[in-house]
Amino acid sequence: MALTVTAAAVDCFKKEWGFGEGENIRIFVRYVSGGREPYALGITRDDPINAALSTSEGGLRFYMETNDVWFLEGRDLTIDASGEDIVLKTG
Repeated sequence: MALTVTAAAVDCFKKEWGFGEGENIRIFVRYVSGGREPYALGITRDDPINAALSTSEGGLRFYMETNDVWFLEGRDLTIDASGEDIVLKTG
């Protein structure tokens, strides 16, 4: 498992989302429905407690807690941007 953040994502987090130098960005699993894909990834400003995956890019720290990495099931996570939208890609 690897966590990658593109330069476009860092730029989007700073310019569009208002994140500043030295802030922590948590990627977490959230329940969204009872359908075929009941879980999705969410994003929040938070400080790590027990980070299992983390990386720093452009002065921002991105991480996932130990209790959330099950969602990746051995896959990698890439955080990218498309215009003003953050795109979370697993693979």
